[in-house]
Amino acid sequence: MSARLEAVCVSGAELLPLPGRRPNRSGIDKKPVAGRVAVHQLGLEGDVQVNRKHHGGEGQAVYAYAQEDADFWIAELGRELPPGRFGENLRASGLDLTGALLGEQWRIGTALFEVTAPRIPCANFARFWDEPQLVKRFSDRGATGAYLRVLETGEIGAGDAIDVVHRPDHAVTTGRTFRILTTQKSRVAELAPALHHLPVKDQPKLRARIDARTGVSA
Repeated sequence: MSARLEAVCVSGAELLPLPGRRPNRSGIDKKPVAGRVAVHQLGLEGDVQVNRKHHGGEGQAVYAYAQEDADFWIAELGRELPPGRFGENLRASGLDLTGALLGEQWRIGTALFEVTAPRIPCANFARFWDEPQLVKRFSDRGATGAYLRVLETGEIGAGDAIDVVHRPDHAVTTGRTFRILTTQKSRVAELAPALHHLPVKDQPKLRARIDARTGVSA
């Protein structure tokens, strides 16, 4: 089965209110859009990223989630989960996002993307779905999708093929990275071969952790 872009989703102006929290809005509630969508250096045309500390920026410009992983949750929870419900910009099919390598490059439409990191689920995710244990369940499963960096701007649309045009020669997948960043932090040195593919804002802290584990002087 060839990989395909099932939907392109943006938040637009309909931001999810978060009473009593700062920031008090979230762009997690994304909806599919028709036609071609412009891909800019820091995200998709019409998408709003409210909390740039945890979402957005050069290494988290676009978020992709797999239809196959969505199908698991549809069966698990007995509810519809249309494109955008995971807060994703891209709903993809035919592509193992948990097995995607950091630094892997995808050509979609006229844009070129690079896989940078897994998603770390937050409380807003559970609040959006009204599922109190969702963060733990989502984390336990470990299929968290992939954040993408934009290497070449362009246009994309639902139905576009997703062509994996480059895979680096390391074995650091998004699934492996997620475990290291969350429950297996002692394995942080395993991220060293792929460190430069991670979001730039995260690299200094992770480099310091790697150096501390390996005894390398900064």
